[in-house]
Parts: sequence; structure tokens; C-alpha cells
Amino acid sequence: MESMRDIDRAMEREAARGSCPLKFVRIEFGSQPYQEIASWEKLLEVLSYLLRVGDYGRFAGKGTGNNVYMGLKGRKTVFKRARSFIDRRVIFAAVRRYGKKLKPDFDGHTYLETVQCVFELPKEEQEKYRVTYDGKETFAFPMSDRYILGLYKHCILARQTTVTGEIPHKGFSEKEQGIFRLEGVRDVLFRCLLFDTIKFGEGVLCADLCTIYCLREKI
Repeated sequence: MESMRDIDRAMEREAARGSCPLKFVRIEFGSQPYQEIASWEKLLEVLSYLLRVGDYGRFAGKGTGNNVYMGLKGRKTVFKRARSFIDRRVIFAAVRRYGKKLKPDFDGHTYLETVQCVFELPKEEQEKYRVTYDGKETFAFPMSDRYILGLYKHCILARQTTVTGEIPHKGFSEKEQGIFRLEGVRDVLFRCLLFDTIKFGEGVLCADLCTIYCLREKI
């Protein structure tokens, strides 16, 4: 298993080969990061939106190819980019089958968590990646699979280590506090990092890390 040091070294090599040197900074929880999924139909709707398929295919754009999605390879979960509608449909079908095996409880025990992963692009590099798309000024982020998966691993590690920190908002319910601490989490049904909805702030960029948790009944 690769260490984070090995991952960082690999990312440095990929940046030297032309990948955009986007750097992970931190993750942030908004005031309402949790959404209960109360039925199988709602779960399929959420998956359709996250994967940009079905009625939500219209949300797919150029940046969708940079999204990192959880897929399945045999009994193991893998994470990869989906460069086409067909790829995303294949992942959707696999996750739907996986969901039937997990048998999520929709009586208050299946939740979508959305947190913001904050990245920065060095000022000296910003002009190089600035583009105009649909009449609006934005940035393009050409990244190799190895580089973008490295960013994803930084995001996951940061999410796992937040459990030792303070609850970010006093408004979290007791159940939401338990999810924040990853207490009572039975399984991760699906996870993805969405770069096609990236937001720009003061010198930083934010992408959504979305996770569907199946909770134990006693939480």
C-alpha cells in the first residue's frame, strides 16, 4: 500500500510531466452537510445526479471527466475517472447492485454527506491554466489519472482525520455528530469527488466530496 509520501512524490513527477499542479489544502463542512435518503427511489435519484446520468445527464460538462467515482472490481471498491456517459452508466449499474447487497435501511439510517475540498493553484501558474468557456472566464485543469487520484487520496485522508476535531457547527443533530465522527457507520455505499461543480474563492477552489453512508441501526 502506498504511503502519502509515495503518493506526493508520484504527483510531483506527474506535475513535471504537465499535470496542473493543483494542491490540496483542507476540507470544510458547511452548515448543512447531511441529507437523509429516505427511500430506494431517492437513493437512485441521488446516484443519478452524482453520476450525471438519466435525467441529470444534462449536468455533465467538460469538467465531468475529472470527477473521481467509486466503482467495484470483484468484491473490492476502486476509484477512477469516468470519461464518458457509458462509463458512468456502468458505474451506476454496479453501485445499484452493490446497494441491493448492502440492503440500506431507509428508516433514518442512510445519509448523503457533502463536504468541500479546498485546493489552491500557485499564483505563478494561474495565467497558464486560465480559459474562457461559454463566455465566462474559468480554469482548465489537465491532470493525469495518477495525479488526480493523488488529490482524491488527500481528500479521503483529511476526511478520516477530522473525527478527532471539534464538531464544526452547533446545529448538528446527535445523529449528524455521530456521522461526523464516523461512529455507527456500517458501510460506505458510494463516494465521489466532483470537479465539474468546482467553485472559485479568494485564491482557492472548492470541489464537493460526496459520500453515501449506511448507518448501523443503533446510532
